[in-house]
Formats: sequence, structure tokens, C-alpha cells
Amino acid sequence: MSGNPLISITVCVRDGVQWIDGCLESLTNQTYRPLEIIAVDDGSTDGSTEQLQKWHNPESEIPIFVYRQDAQGLSAGRNLAVGHAKGEWVAITDIDVRPTQNWITNLYEKSEPIDSDEVVVAVTGRTIFERSDDLVSLLRSVDIESKYRSRPRRTSLANGPCSMFHSKSLDEIGGFDPDWYHAEDMEVSLKLIANGGTIVYAPEAVVAHVPESGRTRFLDKRSRDARAHVRIIRKYPKRRRPGPDFDFIGSFNNGLNSSTFVDNRIRYGATISVFD
Repeated sequence: MSGNPLISITVCVRDGVQWIDGCLESLTNQTYRPLEIIAVDDGSTDGSTEQLQKWHNPESEIPIFVYRQDAQGLSAGRNLAVGHAKGEWVAITDIDVRPTQNWITNLYEKSEPIDSDEVVVAVTGRTIFERSDDLVSLLRSVDIESKYRSRPRRTSLANGPCSMFHSKSLDEIGGFDPDWYHAEDMEVSLKLIANGGTIVYAPEAVVAHVPESGRTRFLDKRSRDARAHVRIIRKYPKRRRPGPDFDFIGSFNNGLNSSTFVDNRIRYGATISVFD
């Protein structure tokens, strides 16, 4: 892979000690070169700090750098990682995700524009939710799978667990907003598009998410999704959004009023189906 640009993979963790080894192993098994890995501990108290430090190895074939910050949130952690990244492209994933070996290779292959109008600033892959033996994980897996089925090449969202950003373009918009609560990937994606960029979907760039089990956890996360989507719709109404329409909230594409739909979902305790 001589001539390829350096790509930096970043991952953040807070109290996810049980997922660290699986995630880091999958990152070191990537086929793409040259590569570096930057991991940030966001104020963990469960032993994640010590477990993550075992992976710190700046001299290995794929250099691994571990940093720590007080608990400031995912966006702040990603900004810290991006600030240390030396790559032309910066990939982001989550600690409870296992990227397949060709994840970065497939993202990079889609980073070339196909016409003169495109300035590709991000490439996003596909998340597969693994299943356990409970109904919640089955429903979550099937729901996510159905959303990816009709996703266009040009998309409006670089999903948090499986995306790669052009470093300079990400820096131009100020990176991730530390004050943004949940759905920070949506917010940064819309800022990139507003700045003239294109986000491309690469369906072959696959990551596997650990099963999302348990009714309480499922409903809590869907509630956070709903609140975040209300913020997105209100801050970025359609009349102010260039580029493709939302393709990660399927019901919005059926002619429903976005704000009314989200507000009703929250009022009646239902959930919104989105990409993770």
C-alpha cells in the first residue's frame, strides 16, 4: 500500500473495560497501511484506564497512543484524539464496536470523488448489530439492517461507530461540539455539508456492534435519540440545510412533518428508528 496516506483511527471509552480488548484487537487487525490508533479514556472508574494503558505502544508497527482526560464527554474525547492525530484522514469508532478487517480499506476506496462537483469530506460505513437471545437485540438488529438497505451513496450522516473524516475539513468546522448532547455525529455531518462537503456511504465498510440488550437500556437510548433529533430539526430546519435530506430517520421521508413527528414520539413514549 505504498503511497497511501496515513489514516488515524480514534476511539473513546468511559467505563467500558469489558469491551476494550475486543475493540483494540479488531483495530490492530486492519489490513490498511499506514495506520495509527489513538485511544482516549474519558474519566473511567471501572478499570478501563489501566486496561487501555496496556495497549499503549508508540513503537509498534501500528503505533497505539493512549490519552486520558477527566470525564468531559464523547465529543471532547474525540476532539482530544483528533488533536493528536497525524493522519490525512481520521476514522472514528466506538469501544463496543468490532470493525471488520477491511473496514478502513473500504472506507478509503470510496474517498475519491466521482465527479467535479464532489468534495468528499467524510466516508461512512455500515453498522451491523449483533444479536443475543432476547427480543430487544433482535428488534434492534433487524431495524438497523432495514435502514441501511435503501441508503443512497450521498448521505447526510457520517455515523459515529463507522466513519472517516478528512482531517483538514473536520478542523475547518471546529471539530465536534463538546456541548452537543448525543447525536454529535449528526451535528458535525450537517456542518461539513453546509461547508460544501460531500459525505459518501460505503456499504462494504462494516463494523459489528455488540448486542444491545435489555428493555430499559433500549428505551433510555431511544429517548436520548429522540431529544437529540428534536435539537437537530430545530437547529437545522430543512430550509437551511443544503445537500441530501435526512436518510437516517426513515419516517421523515414519508411526508410527515419532522418536528411534529418527533414531538409526538416523545409525548407517547415511543422510539425513533435511526442509525447508530
